Amino acid sequence: MRDLFPTPSVSPSRRTLLRGIGGAAVLGAGIPLLSACGGSGTSADPKTVTVGSNASDAVPKKAFADIYTAFTKQSGITVDVNTKDHNTFQEQINSYLQGTPDDVFNWFAGYRMQFFAAKKLATPIDNVWQKIGGNFPNAMKALSKGEDGKYYFVPLYTYPWAIFYRKSVFQQYGYTVPTTWDQFVALCKQMQKDKLVPIAFGDKDAWPALGTFDQINFRANGYDFHVELMAGKASWTDAKVRKAFDLWAEILPYHQEGAVGRTWQDAAQTLASKKAGMYLLGTFVGQQFTNAADREDLDFFAFPEIDPQFGQDTVEAPTDGFMLSKAPKNKAGSVKLLEYLGSPAAEQIYLKSDPNVVAASTKADTSSYSPLQKKAYEMISGAKHLTQFMDRDSRPDFTSTVMQPALQKFVRDPKGIDALLTSIERQKKTIFASS
Repeated sequence: MRDLFPTPSVSPSRRTLLRGIGGAAVLGAGIPLLSACGGSGTSADPKTVTVGSNASDAVPKKAFADIYTAFTKQSGITVDVNTKDHNTFQEQINSYLQGTPDDVFNWFAGYRMQFFAAKKLATPIDNVWQKIGGNFPNAMKALSKGEDGKYYFVPLYTYPWAIFYRKSVFQQYGYTVPTTWDQFVALCKQMQKDKLVPIAFGDKDAWPALGTFDQINFRANGYDFHVELMAGKASWTDAKVRKAFDLWAEILPYHQEGAVGRTWQDAAQTLASKKAGMYLLGTFVGQQFTNAADREDLDFFAFPEIDPQFGQDTVEAPTDGFMLSKAPKNKAGSVKLLEYLGSPAAEQIYLKSDPNVVAASTKADTSSYSPLQKKAYEMISGAKHLTQFMDRDSRPDFTSTVMQPALQKFVRDPKGIDALLTSIERQKKTIFASS
């Protein structure tokens, strides 16, 4: 994305693409067009490491190239990059990993990583983390571990979800940032009285609503329950889930009407034009603020506390990085590359070419960060728990075929929650029972 936190590999198209992946990405459907650089018969070259990359957009592609150039200069090992467009990479990742993949590949933290680790399609990298562990906060370490407790992932950059607002609007109306649910609801009511749309909302592409549910669920029920629910272990008919939907139903009247027919970009414009008071989204919302003065007027706060025992200790922060394939041809060289990718030096090179993403490491140089970047960085590094996003924390076939249409149905008509949750649970059992 652009402006504040331009993470082009986490773009609007990514979310759109994830909708269409369904079971293909997880269950291996589709034609295995994605293959390694050298093909299946290539023998190992101790001076070359191959990387399968989904960074097809120009900005991250250059940023990664700069990292690999620096690594080659330091180590003498050449990095042979196999870049595929995001759609192809996403859809064919399972077939690719079961075939003859590159030594190292770009992927996502959390459940997405754990899924392939559990299927033995990735190699544990505990030895890498012995070198880089001191560079990352505990929450980032947790995101990098498989279900077996071993490390499989090296994070590079991340960005948080939060509630955005215009400082000048809050100043004009005398609003204060809410920290509790009651304060948040009261602010929504006041904004409505002031003829503002309290919460901008656009769910045409069906993924923004996933983020709203995530925030309410882990604030109301805690990180542990949220993770269990996303992993298919907790029931969608649990009273805790019903509570989350009841809370959402309480604030739904303060959301922008007609959300299912509106893109997130159009919703963001209502915040930019000061017609809406708040907007819950990732930091990429800033790309809609093309005027410098408007960007400087943009600020955000963490989603308010619902249950005091959980406070605001969980932050949704999708994280991108790297994994080691199941049988790398140059394992020793791959380990060296992963160690380098987990260093502050690598992150600072990346940030120089793509200066607005947020470093995953707590040791990266943040002196050039904008005020919003610094705030985002502090929010993430200070979090007790980090989540990714529903389509990364759960099975993509479940989120795309079940949760996205279910949440759109709820947004259109919040009645009949029990029947909706019963339907979700029934479909979840079928999907999670498949391998």
